[in-house]
Amino acid sequence: MVYTERMTKRAKLLWVDLEMTGLDPVQDRILEVAAIATDWDFTEIAKYDAVKAVGRGIVEKRMMVGKDFWDKFPKVRDALKAQNTSGKAKNGRIVENELLEFIDRHFDADTPVLLAGNSIHQDRKFIENEWPRLNKRLHYRMLDVSAWKVVFDGKYDKRFAKPEEHRAIDDIRGSIMELKYYLGKIRI
Repeated sequence: MVYTERMTKRAKLLWVDLEMTGLDPVQDRILEVAAIATDWDFTEIAKYDAVKAVGRGIVEKRMMVGKDFWDKFPKVRDALKAQNTSGKAKNGRIVENELLEFIDRHFDADTPVLLAGNSIHQDRKFIENEWPRLNKRLHYRMLDVSAWKVVFDGKYDKRFAKPEEHRAIDDIRGSIMELKYYLGKIRI
């Protein structure tokens, strides 16, 4: 577990990004998770990231199902496969426990945690399937940056050039930058 902390300030948003073997929350598995706790100014309060070990056979099989995507990003595919051997317990319980500890440390105990990210609804499906205790701590509402993307692209022809890293911590930081870009276009 890599865990860093900058302040003791209470967080308001839990930015999460998952890297998975594919997009099917039942058949595919989480390989990598990152979380950044921020306030409403999107100031980073703390971060967490971990590699979750997945059986090599599942990784190979599921990445073949999504071959077109993985062939487009071979460096990401190879890096995820290589780091898989250093992952936590195969059932993901250790990672879920660490995420719950991260939330306990940085969020108010009596308030459901607001999940944020790009296409976060897809990550939420994996959380529901693999980490039910974490899912119970989350608010039913989510801050999905991709909804902003749709509006600004469709209505205003404005696009944010987000890097296509496909690595969890970098993708979160890109999502925060993207939301700041859209909010910068609003005049109140």
